[in-house]
Amino acid sequence: MSTSNLVRIPPFTYIHILDNNSTITRIEIGPATYVKKENETIVLGPKQMIRLKPRTYCIIQDPIVFVDGKPAIIEFSDPNEPSKKLKTYKNRFGDREIRTAEKWQDPFPLYPGEILIGQIESLQVIQKDKSLKLRAVRDFFDEDFKVERKAGDQWVRIGPFTYGPRIEEKIVETISAQVIKPNTALLLQAEQNMVDVYGNERKAGEQWLIRENGSYLPQVQERVLKTVQGRVLTDKKALQVKALSDFKDAYGIKRKAGEEWLVTNKMTQVHIQDVYEEIVREISVTALSGRQYCVVLNPYDLKTKANRYGARELRKGELTFFLQPDEYLEKGVQEIEVLGEDEALLLRANEDFEDKATSKKKLAGETWLIHGPCEYIPPVQVDIVQKRKKLPLDENEGIYVRDKNSGEVRIVKGVAYLLKADEELWEKELPTQVEILIAQQITGSAYIPPKINAKGELVYEQYQITGYIREKHKVVTYRAPHNTAVQLYDYKTKQSRVVFGPDLVLLGPDEHFTLVVLSAGKPKVEGVIRSLVLNLGPDFMSDIVIVETLDHARLQLQLSYNWHFNYDRNNKQANERLFSVKDFVGDACKSIASRVRGAVSAITFEDFHTKSSTIIRAAVFGKDKDDTIRNEYEFKTNGLVMTSVDIQSMEPVDVKTRESLEKSVTLAIDISTKAQEAASDHQAKRLKQESDAELERQELENQARIEEANKRLLILQAESAVIESKGSSTAKAKAIAESKLISGQAQVKQAELAAQASRIESEIELEQMNKEFEAEITHKKRVYELEINKAREMAKIETTKFKQIIDAVGKDTLVSISKAGPEMKVKLLESLGLKGYLVTDGKTPVNLFNTANGLIGNITKQMAGSK
Repeated sequence: MSTSNLVRIPPFTYIHILDNNSTITRIEIGPATYVKKENETIVLGPKQMIRLKPRTYCIIQDPIVFVDGKPAIIEFSDPNEPSKKLKTYKNRFGDREIRTAEKWQDPFPLYPGEILIGQIESLQVIQKDKSLKLRAVRDFFDEDFKVERKAGDQWVRIGPFTYGPRIEEKIVETISAQVIKPNTALLLQAEQNMVDVYGNERKAGEQWLIRENGSYLPQVQERVLKTVQGRVLTDKKALQVKALSDFKDAYGIKRKAGEEWLVTNKMTQVHIQDVYEEIVREISVTALSGRQYCVVLNPYDLKTKANRYGARELRKGELTFFLQPDEYLEKGVQEIEVLGEDEALLLRANEDFEDKATSKKKLAGETWLIHGPCEYIPPVQVDIVQKRKKLPLDENEGIYVRDKNSGEVRIVKGVAYLLKADEELWEKELPTQVEILIAQQITGSAYIPPKINAKGELVYEQYQITGYIREKHKVVTYRAPHNTAVQLYDYKTKQSRVVFGPDLVLLGPDEHFTLVVLSAGKPKVEGVIRSLVLNLGPDFMSDIVIVETLDHARLQLQLSYNWHFNYDRNNKQANERLFSVKDFVGDACKSIASRVRGAVSAITFEDFHTKSSTIIRAAVFGKDKDDTIRNEYEFKTNGLVMTSVDIQSMEPVDVKTRESLEKSVTLAIDISTKAQEAASDHQAKRLKQESDAELERQELENQARIEEANKRLLILQAESAVIESKGSSTAKAKAIAESKLISGQAQVKQAELAAQASRIESEIELEQMNKEFEAEITHKKRVYELEINKAREMAKIETTKFKQIIDAVGKDTLVSISKAGPEMKVKLLESLGLKGYLVTDGKTPVNLFNTANGLIGNITKQMAGSK
């Protein structure tokens, strides 16, 4: 027998054997030794049996059928041999079976056809406050609840329990209990028609709240949507709530759909939003101090429980309140109007009412003033139009005031003025150019200077002065500079007036400045300079004029004119002619240029070149009857007077004329230069000869002075040598004598100092010894005194101590102590029968005299006592 056909099956193992002839698989369970036949094949194993630990289970696919605890066998005929019967196990194909450790405590094999689904699983333990949601997958009878289950039914098993799985049911989910904390609620929704835990019928899709604190385990038809957090309400916070449908709220009040109300902390400390509620907004408390008030629109009436739409209500502090739905503050919380002595309030009635302060009836639209000092809170029938204050005005300051009844505008200046109820400040508008020129005063210039553009042309640009803002209700002022004039035109009276500087111009309500526009540049360009003032001169201006001589030589002349205006400050009518010519610069330059061109055209270039100044002056100023040139020329139209004219430059316009003129000028310059060079050369040579002679004479004089000085030097040197010799001998002798004298005096002084030092040392040593003796005596004296004091204090302490001990023990105690020793000895002797005793060590002498005295004394005392 081949060992390969021998199969050993250990205990608790099994094998599956396939009969290749009948194609039937059977099982062999150990322990056993199996001999495999040639027509057999081991398709599985040896394999361990399935062992279920306590509280575990497994799922078997296509399980076999057991009858009385044994596998059911099916018998059938072999197709090849009908007389032969074949056996196989009966399986429930397509079905599953759950085997638990309670029913299958012993290990078991998998029979042919059986399949283990998954792993061995532990039984699921459902704890307290949890439940298991189950759904039936086939019809069956639920023995736990004693009910018939249909496929698709769902139910809940509430813990605690251990769940034993069934093939007929499926776990949908594990439901945990929802903990409802304080100030929260659980929002539930019905998935189908049901009855909740409170016995209320719920329809599918309906939502409701569970408010009771604690744990809540949802039913099978309930779905938890969320946990609703409560809103904490305080004295400073409330909630505006709106009803989404008709319902009764948590406070037992019936609400209608669309209704809005306020929930405050007086109703509840914490509000949990209901299913049919919508929180519109959070309302903060409105607090009014004693100095505040407010106006509430659409106030809520507590009696009618409704808003009075369109009404207004005044509320004064001190007060705190919440705005009800549809209530609004008209202008927020406002401060009480406090008026000073120089302040007032402009009020306007918005409806007819009776003023309690004045007991007068006010009509709608009527305006009036309340003057300070006072405090004012406007009633709801009154609007505060404006708070006014007295405007202090200097003599040179003013404001424009318009009467609202008549429309008349006037100037008020030089007083502290408070507008009346029917008056208002009027703003005066000015043209843009005038505004810029008034602001230009800040820079110190009366006009805006022109600029040169990229083409080299003069242009006038308008720009605003940074930082300047004119208060339009104030009277327009303009400082007219010295020697200038300003023209003002009143469009109401159709009259003009001229103000001469230096002066301050105050512009009336209907007055406007006359804008002065002048030409500038060379040659003159119109409209370059713009100003509010007219310069009266004297001043000058320049211009370029092109003329042509009789011989057709064209020249370019640059002329300069001095000018001034002829005027009389006291003649108002005559002064108006100053502004009769719009551009006096351009007009004067054109007029003079015409005169000059006419005069030059009548003479030749040579004559003009030699007499140009005279010709120009005659052309500009004219001549008298006696053919003398006048000194000035006046334009009668505006009083402009030309006092002088100067030719600054003269250049030929024609190229050939310019070249010939340059050659002649160059030749004249050369001749003049050479003449000046020759004269300078001659003058230099003459000066050089004179300086040379003066130098030689000075050198001779200096040489003579030197020789004279040398002679005096030699004489002085001889005298000095004699004096030096005498002085040296005398000084040496005096020095030796003085040295010896000083040495002797020094020795004497040294001896005196040594003696003095010795005496001082002796005195110091003696004094030191005396002090040491005195210190030692003082020290010993103090030590003795301290010892005496210490002994005295110790004696006092011992005396006090002994006295305190005696007092503490007591007189009777001391007597008892003193008697205790002798009495004890007496009793001891009496108990021994001895009259006396003596104890000695044999070495110490004993005074028997005293002993005898003691014995005799005791006997004498005893005898006396017996008597």
